[in-house]
Amino acid sequence: MLLLVSCADKSNAFKPEYLLSEQEMVAVMTDVQILEADMNRRKADGKIIDGMAEAYYNQLFEHYGITDSIFNQNMRYYTERPEIIERIMDSVTQRLTKEQQN
Repeated sequence: MLLLVSCADKSNAFKPEYLLSEQEMVAVMTDVQILEADMNRRKADGKIIDGMAEAYYNQLFEHYGITDSIFNQNMRYYTERPEIIERIMDSVTQRLTKEQQN
């Protein structure tokens, strides 16, 4: 029994209570990247206000019907699965490239 437990795939041990699909994660992560870029631009321009980032993230999460806890749990889940997070991030990059071209 101990041998079976020690040989088990530990990457499947954690699963969030609400698992976003890969497509949902791509959508959220695309918007997170856009939000981060905007926040960095505002910071460079000296136009950042205390609490602004938190308010923007709260709006983003509300738009997707999730909480920061759900987002963080999903990030943990997917980052523990390198082949999946790589696929997600590739899709995010493709979406951002399309957005930039438009």
